[in-house]
Amino acid sequence: MLLEIAKLPRSNYYYTVKQLKACPKHELERAAIRTICQKHQGRYGYRRVTLALREKGYQTNHKLVMKLMKIEGLTCQLRKKRYRSYKGQVGKIAPNLLNRNFTATRPNQKWVTDVTEFKVLGKRIYLSPILDLFNGEVVSYSLAGSPSFASTIEMLKKAFRCLPEKVNLILHSDQGWQYQMKPYQRLLAEKGIQQSMSRKGNCYDNAVIENFFGLLKSEFFDNRIFPSVDDFQNELVLNISVQNETGQGVDLRAELMNNNYEKLLRFGGHGSLYRQWAINQLLGFVREIIIKGIGGE
Repeated sequence: MLLEIAKLPRSNYYYTVKQLKACPKHELERAAIRTICQKHQGRYGYRRVTLALREKGYQTNHKLVMKLMKIEGLTCQLRKKRYRSYKGQVGKIAPNLLNRNFTATRPNQKWVTDVTEFKVLGKRIYLSPILDLFNGEVVSYSLAGSPSFASTIEMLKKAFRCLPEKVNLILHSDQGWQYQMKPYQRLLAEKGIQQSMSRKGNCYDNAVIENFFGLLKSEFFDNRIFPSVDDFQNELVLNISVQNETGQGVDLRAELMNNNYEKLLRFGGHGSLYRQWAINQLLGFVREIIIKGIGGE
Protein backbone atom coordinates (compact mmCIF):
# COMPACT_ATOMS: atom_id res chain seq x y z
CA MET A 1 0.00 0.00 0.00
CA LEU A 2 2.70 2.48 1.03
CA LEU A 3 4.84 1.51 -1.96
CA GLU A 4 1.91 2.12 -4.28
CA ILE A 5 1.29 5.54 -2.74
CA ALA A 6 4.98 6.45 -2.99
CA LYS A 7 5.08 4.92 -6.47
CA LEU A 8 8.16 2.83 -5.60
CA PRO A 9 8.88 -0.68 -6.88
CA ARG A 10 8.77 -3.57 -4.39
CA SER A 11 12.41 -4.38 -5.17
CA ASN A 12 13.51 -1.11 -3.54
CA TYR A 13 11.85 -2.13 -0.29
CA TYR A 14 13.45 -5.55 -0.14
CA TYR A 15 16.85 -4.15 -1.15
CA THR A 16 16.69 -1.59 1.69
CA VAL A 17 15.67 -4.23 4.23
CA LYS A 18 18.53 -6.47 3.10
CA GLN A 19 21.06 -3.64 3.40
CA LEU A 20 19.87 -2.78 6.91
CA LYS A 21 20.35 -6.39 8.01
CA ALA A 22 23.69 -6.77 6.25
CA CYS A 23 26.99 -6.42 8.10
CA PRO A 24 28.72 -3.05 7.45
CA LYS A 25 31.46 -3.18 4.81
CA HIS A 26 34.75 -4.67 6.06
CA GLU A 27 33.32 -5.02 9.57
CA LEU A 28 34.79 -8.52 9.95
CA GLU A 29 38.22 -7.28 8.86
CA ARG A 30 38.01 -4.30 11.22
CA ALA A 31 37.12 -6.57 14.15
CA ALA A 32 40.03 -8.88 13.31
CA ILE A 33 42.42 -5.92 13.05
CA ARG A 34 41.29 -4.60 16.44
CA THR A 35 41.87 -8.04 17.97
CA ILE A 36 45.37 -8.31 16.48
CA CYS A 37 46.38 -4.82 17.61
CA GLN A 38 45.07 -5.43 21.13
CA LYS A 39 46.86 -8.78 21.33
CA HIS A 40 50.21 -7.27 20.34
CA GLN A 41 49.69 -4.06 22.34
CA GLY A 42 50.11 -1.71 19.41
CA ARG A 43 53.43 -3.18 18.34
CA TYR A 44 52.28 -4.23 14.86
CA GLY A 45 52.18 -1.86 11.90
CA TYR A 46 49.94 -2.39 8.90
CA ARG A 47 52.40 -4.75 7.16
CA ARG A 48 52.58 -7.20 10.05
CA VAL A 49 48.84 -6.86 10.68
CA THR A 50 48.32 -7.81 7.01
CA LEU A 51 50.43 -10.95 7.50
CA ALA A 52 48.51 -11.82 10.67
CA LEU A 53 45.21 -11.40 8.83
CA ARG A 54 46.35 -13.70 6.04
CA GLU A 55 47.29 -16.32 8.62
CA LYS A 56 43.67 -16.12 9.77
CA GLY A 57 42.41 -16.66 6.21
CA TYR A 58 41.66 -13.07 5.19
CA GLN A 59 42.83 -12.12 1.70
CA THR A 60 43.13 -8.42 2.51
CA ASN A 61 45.37 -5.99 0.65
CA HIS A 62 47.90 -4.08 2.76
CA LYS A 63 46.54 -0.75 1.53
CA LEU A 64 43.08 -1.63 2.80
CA VAL A 65 44.56 -2.69 6.14
CA MET A 66 46.34 0.65 6.43
CA LYS A 67 43.08 2.48 5.61
CA LEU A 68 41.05 0.48 8.15
CA MET A 69 43.69 1.02 10.84
CA LYS A 70 43.49 4.78 10.26
CA ILE A 71 39.69 4.65 10.54
CA GLU A 72 39.97 2.70 13.79
CA GLY A 73 42.67 5.06 15.10
CA LEU A 74 45.17 2.22 15.46
CA THR A 75 48.84 3.11 15.08
CA CYS A 76 52.02 1.19 15.80
CA GLN A 77 54.78 2.39 18.11
CA LEU A 78 57.48 4.44 16.41
CA ARG A 79 61.10 3.40 16.77
CA LYS A 80 63.32 5.81 18.64
CA LYS A 81 66.67 7.16 17.54
CA ARG A 82 69.35 4.53 18.06
CA TYR A 83 72.91 4.65 19.34
CA ARG A 84 75.58 5.09 16.65
CA SER A 85 79.04 3.66 17.18
CA TYR A 86 80.73 5.30 14.18
CA LYS A 87 83.43 7.79 15.23
CA GLY A 88 85.45 8.08 12.05
CA GLN A 89 88.33 5.96 10.89
CA VAL A 90 90.41 4.98 13.92
CA GLY A 91 91.84 1.75 12.48
CA LYS A 92 91.72 -0.55 9.49
CA ILE A 93 88.46 -0.71 7.51
CA ALA A 94 87.60 -4.20 6.26
CA PRO A 95 85.94 -4.81 2.86
CA ASN A 96 82.21 -5.46 2.58
CA LEU A 97 82.41 -9.24 2.02
CA LEU A 98 78.78 -9.82 2.99
CA ASN A 99 77.55 -7.39 0.32
CA ARG A 100 73.92 -7.60 1.53
CA ASN A 101 73.79 -11.35 0.88
CA PHE A 102 71.99 -12.26 4.10
CA THR A 103 71.29 -15.87 3.12
CA ALA A 104 73.31 -18.64 4.79
CA THR A 105 73.13 -22.32 3.88
CA ARG A 106 74.59 -23.67 7.12
CA PRO A 107 75.24 -22.57 10.73
CA ASN A 108 78.40 -20.58 11.47
CA GLN A 109 78.70 -19.39 7.88
CA LYS A 110 77.70 -15.73 8.32
CA TRP A 111 77.48 -13.81 11.58
CA VAL A 112 76.48 -10.17 12.08
CA THR A 113 77.07 -7.91 15.08
CA ASP A 114 76.39 -4.38 16.29
CA VAL A 115 75.76 -2.37 19.48
CA THR A 116 72.50 -0.76 20.60
CA GLU A 117 71.59 1.48 23.53
CA PHE A 118 68.76 1.29 26.08
CA LYS A 119 67.92 4.13 28.48
CA VAL A 120 66.54 2.74 31.74
CA LEU A 121 65.76 4.95 34.75
CA GLY A 122 68.31 7.55 33.69
CA LYS A 123 71.04 4.98 33.01
CA ARG A 124 72.32 3.70 29.69
CA ILE A 125 72.66 -0.03 29.02
CA TYR A 126 74.43 -1.27 25.89
CA LEU A 127 73.63 -4.61 24.25
CA SER A 128 76.20 -6.15 21.92
CA PRO A 129 74.97 -9.40 20.29
CA ILE A 130 76.12 -11.69 17.48
CA LEU A 131 73.41 -13.16 15.21
CA ASP A 132 73.77 -16.21 12.99
CA LEU A 133 72.18 -15.48 9.60
CA PHE A 134 71.39 -19.16 9.08
CA ASN A 135 68.51 -19.15 11.58
CA GLY A 136 68.58 -15.75 13.31
CA GLU A 137 69.67 -17.14 16.67
CA VAL A 138 71.66 -14.99 19.10
CA VAL A 139 75.01 -16.78 19.26
CA SER A 140 76.35 -14.63 22.11
CA TYR A 141 75.89 -11.20 23.65
CA SER A 142 77.20 -8.86 26.33
CA LEU A 143 75.52 -6.19 28.47
CA ALA A 144 77.44 -3.22 29.82
CA GLY A 145 76.96 0.26 31.20
CA SER A 146 79.08 1.76 28.42
CA PRO A 147 79.95 0.79 24.84
CA SER A 148 83.39 -0.37 25.91
CA PHE A 149 85.88 -2.42 23.97
CA ALA A 150 85.95 -4.92 26.85
CA SER A 151 82.26 -5.77 26.36
CA THR A 152 82.85 -6.34 22.63
CA ILE A 153 85.71 -8.73 23.37
CA GLU A 154 83.59 -10.49 26.02
CA MET A 155 80.86 -11.07 23.42
CA LEU A 156 83.42 -12.35 20.91
CA LYS A 157 85.04 -14.81 23.32
CA LYS A 158 81.62 -16.19 24.32
CA ALA A 159 80.87 -16.83 20.66
CA PHE A 160 84.22 -18.59 20.19
CA ARG A 161 83.29 -21.17 22.84
CA CYS A 162 80.61 -22.70 20.60
CA LEU A 163 82.49 -22.29 17.32
CA PRO A 164 83.93 -25.45 15.74
CA GLU A 165 87.51 -25.51 14.52
CA LYS A 166 88.40 -24.68 10.92
CA VAL A 167 85.07 -23.16 9.94
CA ASN A 168 84.73 -20.78 7.00
CA LEU A 169 82.99 -17.89 8.73
CA ILE A 170 82.31 -14.22 7.90
CA LEU A 171 81.66 -11.81 10.78
CA HIS A 172 80.01 -8.62 9.53
CA SER A 173 79.65 -5.32 11.38
CA ASP A 174 79.42 -1.61 10.70
CA GLN A 175 82.47 0.67 10.84
CA GLY A 176 82.15 1.19 14.60
CA TRP A 177 85.36 2.07 16.40
CA GLN A 178 85.32 -1.25 18.33
CA TYR A 179 85.56 -3.29 15.13
CA GLN A 180 88.47 -1.23 13.79
CA MET A 181 90.69 -2.00 16.79
CA LYS A 182 93.73 -4.20 16.17
CA PRO A 183 93.09 -6.58 19.13
CA TYR A 184 89.59 -7.28 17.80
CA GLN A 185 90.87 -7.93 14.29
CA ARG A 186 93.70 -10.07 15.64
CA LEU A 187 91.27 -12.32 17.52
CA LEU A 188 89.28 -12.85 14.33
CA ALA A 189 92.42 -13.64 12.35
CA GLU A 190 93.58 -16.17 14.96
CA LYS A 191 90.26 -18.02 14.58
CA GLY A 192 90.41 -17.83 10.79
CA ILE A 193 87.32 -15.60 10.64
CA GLN A 194 86.96 -13.19 7.73
CA GLN A 195 86.02 -9.69 8.84
CA SER A 196 83.43 -7.77 6.84
CA MET A 197 82.23 -4.18 7.30
CA SER A 198 79.35 -2.12 5.99
CA ARG A 199 80.01 0.87 3.84
CA LYS A 200 80.27 4.18 5.70
CA GLY A 201 76.89 5.45 6.88
CA ASN A 202 74.96 2.63 5.18
CA CYS A 203 72.75 0.83 7.70
CA TYR A 204 71.17 -1.33 4.97
CA ASP A 205 74.45 -3.28 4.65
CA ASN A 206 73.72 -4.65 8.14
CA ALA A 207 69.93 -4.68 7.83
CA VAL A 208 69.27 -7.98 9.65
CA ILE A 209 70.68 -6.90 13.00
CA GLU A 210 69.22 -3.41 12.60
CA ASN A 211 65.81 -5.03 12.19
CA PHE A 212 66.50 -7.26 15.20
CA PHE A 213 67.21 -4.20 17.35
CA GLY A 214 64.16 -2.36 16.04
CA LEU A 215 61.77 -5.22 16.80
CA LEU A 216 63.38 -5.87 20.19
CA LYS A 217 62.88 -2.26 21.24
CA SER A 218 59.39 -1.80 19.83
CA GLU A 219 58.07 -5.11 21.18
CA PHE A 220 59.97 -5.45 24.45
CA PHE A 221 61.26 -2.06 25.60
CA ASP A 222 59.30 0.94 24.29
CA ASN A 223 56.52 2.36 26.50
CA ARG A 224 57.45 0.09 29.39
CA ILE A 225 58.55 1.08 32.89
CA PHE A 226 60.95 -1.27 34.65
CA PRO A 227 61.23 -1.26 38.47
CA SER A 228 65.04 -1.30 38.30
CA VAL A 229 67.97 -1.71 35.94
CA ASP A 230 68.49 -5.26 37.23
CA ASP A 231 64.87 -6.14 36.41
CA PHE A 232 65.37 -4.78 32.90
CA GLN A 233 68.53 -6.81 32.37
CA ASN A 234 66.91 -10.00 33.70
CA GLU A 235 63.90 -9.58 31.43
CA LEU A 236 66.13 -8.80 28.46
CA VAL A 237 68.18 -11.96 29.00
CA LEU A 238 64.95 -13.97 29.31
CA ASN A 239 63.57 -12.35 26.14
CA ILE A 240 66.69 -13.30 24.16
CA SER A 241 66.53 -16.86 25.48
CA VAL A 242 62.87 -17.19 24.51
CA GLN A 243 63.61 -15.83 21.02
CA ASN A 244 66.35 -18.39 20.58
CA GLU A 245 64.04 -21.19 21.70
CA THR A 246 60.77 -20.31 20.01
CA GLY A 247 61.06 -17.10 18.01
CA GLN A 248 63.51 -15.71 15.53
CA GLY A 249 66.29 -18.05 16.52
CA VAL A 250 66.63 -21.83 16.42
CA ASP A 251 63.64 -23.80 17.68
CA LEU A 252 65.24 -25.90 20.40
CA ARG A 253 62.08 -27.89 20.99
CA ALA A 254 62.17 -29.05 17.38
CA GLU A 255 65.82 -29.98 17.79
CA LEU A 256 64.89 -31.91 20.93
CA MET A 257 62.30 -33.92 19.00
CA ASN A 258 64.86 -34.55 16.26
CA ASN A 259 67.53 -35.59 18.81
CA ASN A 260 69.84 -32.87 17.51
CA TYR A 261 71.77 -32.61 20.75
CA GLU A 262 74.64 -30.61 19.27
CA LYS A 263 72.47 -27.51 19.04
CA LEU A 264 70.95 -28.20 22.45
CA LEU A 265 74.38 -28.40 24.06
CA ARG A 266 75.20 -25.06 22.47
CA PHE A 267 72.40 -23.52 24.54
CA GLY A 268 72.78 -25.72 27.59
CA GLY A 269 72.00 -22.80 29.87
CA HIS A 270 68.37 -22.68 28.75
CA GLY A 271 67.15 -24.55 31.84
CA SER A 272 64.04 -26.60 31.03
CA LEU A 273 65.16 -27.69 27.58
CA TYR A 274 68.57 -28.74 28.78
CA ARG A 275 66.99 -30.72 31.63
CA GLN A 276 64.65 -32.36 29.12
CA TRP A 277 67.66 -33.32 27.00
CA ALA A 278 69.35 -34.87 30.05
CA ILE A 279 66.16 -36.78 30.93
CA ASN A 280 65.91 -38.10 27.38
CA GLN A 281 69.52 -39.24 27.51
CA LEU A 282 68.91 -41.03 30.82
CA LEU A 283 65.68 -42.67 29.58
CA GLY A 284 67.45 -43.83 26.44
CA PHE A 285 70.23 -45.35 28.53
CA VAL A 286 67.71 -47.16 30.79
CA ARG A 287 65.75 -48.36 27.76
CA GLU A 288 68.90 -49.90 26.25
CA ILE A 289 69.63 -51.74 29.52
CA ILE A 290 66.08 -53.11 29.68
CA ILE A 291 66.18 -54.27 26.04
CA LYS A 292 69.54 -55.95 26.54
CA GLY A 293 68.23 -57.61 29.73
CA ILE A 294 65.16 -59.00 27.93
CA GLY A 295 67.32 -60.19 25.06
CA GLY A 296 69.66 -61.93 27.44
CA GLU A 297 66.80 -63.86 28.99
